[in-house]
Amino acid sequence: MSVVIDFVILALVYIFSFYKNWKAKGRDKLMVNTLMYIYLAFVLYFTLMPIVTSLPFIFNHDYIPMNLEPFIDVTLGRGDFVRQVILNVIMTVPFGFQLPLVSHKKPSFIRTVFFTFLLSLTIEIIQPLLSSLRSSDITDIINNVLGGAIGYLLYLLFRPLTTKILNLLKNKPLLPEKDPSGETL
Repeated sequence: MSVVIDFVILALVYIFSFYKNWKAKGRDKLMVNTLMYIYLAFVLYFTLMPIVTSLPFIFNHDYIPMNLEPFIDVTLGRGDFVRQVILNVIMTVPFGFQLPLVSHKKPSFIRTVFFTFLLSLTIEIIQPLLSSLRSSDITDIINNVLGGAIGYLLYLLFRPLTTKILNLLKNKPLLPEKDPSGETL
């Protein structure tokens, strides 16, 4: 139930803060921004939620500092490290692909890697605050950044196709146009 509260808040933020603005910019912007919003909502779900119901308790447990030894689980063979590495890479591939599409600035590899790093670092710092069961690890940041880099390379590979699709959406009106007499054209 606590996760439902977070999703309701995310839906309300989308409807009342973003939807109208993105819709006014055209179908293409609405689609790419909405897809990024949905993607980020799922990242929050898998990494931080529940958030709202956890806030009153963030100071009720010790904050465990980030493990700063890269790939220690891999070298010591602890846990399901292969699965963790793969999932952390996969998690940010969509971010690396979508960031150039939603960005107002010229897309670049360095910019995408930097913002993937910031996203990952933010998640890793907040995780131990919201739950004593969650820890943060430099390995996750490294793998997330690798995923963002792979996503950007996929963006470059599929940019011609993506551009065609977005141009098709851009050229279609959101609502049927009407002539001055009120008839649909």
